[in-house]
Amino acid sequence: MSFVHPNDGFPMTRGPAVGWARLPGPLPVDHAWVDDASWRALCEQWHAQDGRLITLWGSDERPAGLGFVVHAVFTYADAWHWISLATPGDRPRFSALSDLFPEAARLERALFDLLGISCDARDKRPWLRHEAWGPADFPLRRDFTQAAPVPKEADPYPFVRVQGAGVHEIAVGPVHAGTIEPGHFRFSVVGDEILRLEERLGYTHKGIAKRLEGMGLTDAGRLVGRVCADSTAAYAGAYALAVEAVSACAVPPRGVWLRALLWERERIANHLGDLGALCQDGGLAFGHTQFGLLKERYLQTQARLFGHRYLMDTIVPGGVACDIDSAAISDMERECTALLEATRRLRHIIDDHAGLQERFLGAGRLDRTRARALGAVGLAARASGIHSDLRLLWPSPPYDSLKARICLQEQGDVAARVAVRFDEIEESARLIRAILAEIPQGPVRAPCAPPKGTLGLGAVEGWRGPIVVAITSTPECARHHVHIHDPSWQNWPLLEHAVLLDLVPDFPLINKSFNLAYSGHDQ
Repeated sequence: MSFVHPNDGFPMTRGPAVGWARLPGPLPVDHAWVDDASWRALCEQWHAQDGRLITLWGSDERPAGLGFVVHAVFTYADAWHWISLATPGDRPRFSALSDLFPEAARLERALFDLLGISCDARDKRPWLRHEAWGPADFPLRRDFTQAAPVPKEADPYPFVRVQGAGVHEIAVGPVHAGTIEPGHFRFSVVGDEILRLEERLGYTHKGIAKRLEGMGLTDAGRLVGRVCADSTAAYAGAYALAVEAVSACAVPPRGVWLRALLWERERIANHLGDLGALCQDGGLAFGHTQFGLLKERYLQTQARLFGHRYLMDTIVPGGVACDIDSAAISDMERECTALLEATRRLRHIIDDHAGLQERFLGAGRLDRTRARALGAVGLAARASGIHSDLRLLWPSPPYDSLKARICLQEQGDVAARVAVRFDEIEESARLIRAILAEIPQGPVRAPCAPPKGTLGLGAVEGWRGPIVVAITSTPECARHHVHIHDPSWQNWPLLEHAVLLDLVPDFPLINKSFNLAYSGHDQ
């Protein structure tokens, strides 16, 4: 399969002259402090030349004399670019990015809710304010202690209304029948045809970023790994990479390879669960049962070899907290063989099942042009033909030697997202076998020194997409700030577009084909 870098064909210039500094770590991350004019000029240039917004957030650096700081991370050309804009402590404002990068809209709204940093965005509705704190409270400010009592909202959340003959609304959630976190889906429909879907999330905001401010960087890893339980290895890995960047810690080679093993195992486990759920929503109970059995056996192996079914606390700053012996290697090699045999048989059954294919094909279609314009990342992007995989675009050890292969589909529908999951199980199994055959000997963990007033960024291609953790810490301010970004921030708006003109009964199937996280909004 040929590979084309997404920026091929564009001149590789970084725009206005600012002082770039390369940060330590396996990723090529350049950081710069910018002013208002450079902030906007850089973003406009990166947008014009197909740069991608990764995340946007803020931090309260008033104790260090910097006021409130707005941060944004982009991928552009052959590097990551992290820009920071200091804003006045008495009236923090910045130029909005959502007119250039639609995926920034909800991040801008959350930024105001948490820190009170405003911008000139068109959509100024609250995103995280579910009567948990008052209009004058901003919980990520350093001087925030406790929110004032909040009266019930006098006005309901201003969903966008669709007017017309025969149009009515269907409200789903925020409390659902299944054991999942809350989220509200407001459908505007004519009959069963969906004209508009609008989501509202963030109902159970947990204050994790605030809690992390008072924790030591090493101890905080256990909490970060619990933000999203189905991606604990990827979250903990991104956090560890950020800590290692600010502390200049060199992870032993064996620890690096074991991390990749854990990330690929996590990817397979989640794809197995999703394929079973998609069979269930499509009416094939047999497939749901079979994939559930495969996943359960897989999780039991993880509990036996790594001490936890979902791999919690296995990845730590400096390396990993576990190791494998020759018996474990043999167990996993046999498991790969049996798993691939079973999933190939099940794929043949699914591909040959007329009723299931009628539900999958064409449902929830998101074409490449729309997906790229909306900033799609990860699995959802790859199912629409977009090259989006950190393991290939910026391969750090051991992926630079493993040569991971990207799994792409072009049609962007439920069938494509199912096919990508099957392909990635095959590819992850291949990578696991290569890791087991080539893993170096030696220690699995190294000590991390305390941070010395630096910035650190870590990113891991989780099974949904890139998970990013950024740490800001300065000598003048003893308390650091940890920002955690889930790829679902980019991909939730995709669902609103993917369901247009589909039928309401197909929504559960389309929704499950993305299977996005609520926890990314509820930190």
